[in-house]
Amino acid sequence: MIATQATETRHWSFHTDLEGLGWLTINTPNSPVNTLSREAIMELETLVARFEDLANTRELIGVVLLSGKDSGFIAGADISEFDAMSDFSVLPEALKRTHALFQRIENLKIPIVAGIHGFCLGGGLELALACHYRIAVNDDKTRIGFPEVKLGIFPGFGGTGRSIRQAGPVDAMGIMLTGRMLKAGAARGMNLVDKLVRHRDMLRWEGRKAVLQKRKSSRAPLSKRVMAMGPLRGYVSTKMREEASKKARPEHYPAPFALIDLFEEHGNDWQAMSRGEIDGFVPLMGNETATNLRRVFFLSEGLKKQGAKGAKFARVHVIGAGVMGGDIAAWCALRGMSVTLQDLDMARITPALERGKKLFRKRLKKKREVDAAMLRLEADPEGKGVSRADVIIEAVVENLEIKRKIFGGLEDQLKPGAILATNTSSIELERIAEGLKDPARLIGLHFFNPVAQLPLVEVIRSTFNSDAEIGKGAAFALAIGKSPVVVKSAPGFLVNRVLMPYMLGAVERVERGESKELLDAAAVAFGMPMGPIELMDTVGLDVGKSVATELGHSVPEGSKFAALVAGGKLGRKSGEGFYKWVDGKAQKGPPPERSDLAALGRELVKPLVDTTEIVVAEGVVASADLADIGVIMGTGFAPFLGGPMRARQNGKA
Repeated sequence: MIATQATETRHWSFHTDLEGLGWLTINTPNSPVNTLSREAIMELETLVARFEDLANTRELIGVVLLSGKDSGFIAGADISEFDAMSDFSVLPEALKRTHALFQRIENLKIPIVAGIHGFCLGGGLELALACHYRIAVNDDKTRIGFPEVKLGIFPGFGGTGRSIRQAGPVDAMGIMLTGRMLKAGAARGMNLVDKLVRHRDMLRWEGRKAVLQKRKSSRAPLSKRVMAMGPLRGYVSTKMREEASKKARPEHYPAPFALIDLFEEHGNDWQAMSRGEIDGFVPLMGNETATNLRRVFFLSEGLKKQGAKGAKFARVHVIGAGVMGGDIAAWCALRGMSVTLQDLDMARITPALERGKKLFRKRLKKKREVDAAMLRLEADPEGKGVSRADVIIEAVVENLEIKRKIFGGLEDQLKPGAILATNTSSIELERIAEGLKDPARLIGLHFFNPVAQLPLVEVIRSTFNSDAEIGKGAAFALAIGKSPVVVKSAPGFLVNRVLMPYMLGAVERVERGESKELLDAAAVAFGMPMGPIELMDTVGLDVGKSVATELGHSVPEGSKFAALVAGGKLGRKSGEGFYKWVDGKAQKGPPPERSDLAALGRELVKPLVDTTEIVVAEGVVASADLADIGVIMGTGFAPFLGGPMRARQNGKA
């Protein structure tokens, strides 16, 4: 009988059982998720040397790698070390060391099996791919992928080549270039995972079987590998560049284009591609884009720590079934809440339910899940859901008197502890709460259009509110998968306050005869996701005019802007505004030729940056950092620049 052996390090525990099977568990200390820090990798080196020795003496027949965290397998490399690692004198050697370690794992004479649940991302997936066989839990929590491109880099631990070996070049490059996370079934379909199990507690049993049967993953079939062979690789690379260029400019986001270059050079030889990572990865890690994207990542993670602890939400009542109210209701239902949606009659509510069904079909796919979501979204013209709701959100037109009237009739119906919120986009809460018995109860939860795409919710704090009320509001935003930024009640709050001078400045230029297509193209060349005129159409010209008026900006009666609003041409939602809209897309002509597009874009964006500085100085947000992440999430302001305050600081805006 073989004696059991045990080893504990800060990040890993290892023991062998009576069968000679090794159990390796990662459990990063003082962290909700596992990460591969430099210390963890050094400890793993020592453990792998032990595996090699035990395998040589036949005391070890195989190893199963598992996670000790409920959150998942491994969320990637330790991003907090990235700034120190971007030093060119440190990074190449650290990468070479990790490459060598992962190759030793792959070269082990005994099977090593990864058991995956929850997050398996970035470096975690690269480690799993170095194992001989991969088993994953087939549930909604499992997410597998390479998000590195969102941090301005690409996989650097051999994952580029190993993913191509397993999934083939088209699928592997697709997930690396987009950073999208796969569900377990999709990862199995791509051959990144070999076996699916229903529950996490089945990983140990299946891992044991995989070791005893000496299972080994097979590589992608020739029918997939052929796309990296000969002239086909150049064709595929060209197509990838075309697709990448539709989403990002190489001067703004160099990582995807550097990855395509690496593929074009080495894509037919997975080992050469893995080795080539180091030369391509090192310059990316230290550039300004990656530095700013890391900052944006940490700022967005910081938002998740704001919510009140222990707050629970099951029922939501939304008043107003227009575009915003209906879409807020549908989003809450998508995220598992029971939602009642109120408006004057069913004729107003029905279109919102239909839009909700489209969202559910797009996001959930399976009929059973779509039907379940529709059951959670209930029409409620009489407002019966108010007394049962944990959260009541008013989302009617931006009219002070109408909002006051609605809240005046609600206050006595609320259950204790329920959140009372308005989705106002510009009106100070103190004015809305004026007639309430308890004005401290009203907070702002300002969502952005389109609700399903924009992650930000401004949690508006009035002079009446307590920390507890604001904490509950932030917790609710987090509960429905949104990112809360707390802002002071002031006209326009943060996002609309900074957006309006930017959009209205562009509108004034159109009124003077400048090309709207040129202005939009210039803003995109600067780094905005869409131009200011297209954005005004997307927001809605009626909403834009209302917010502009609320903020003290004039919309002259004889202007084209005023005429469009008067004619019911409100932008995307009505099918025509400054542009005509077909199937949700603005119909644009070609912009006039101009050599200094990005410079024009910087000129257009200047009012937004100037106003952000003013808002920070006035204390509308607590810090420049919060202003940056709020404006990025609420307006799409170029993440690669780090936000308007960081861009100004670096002389980029």
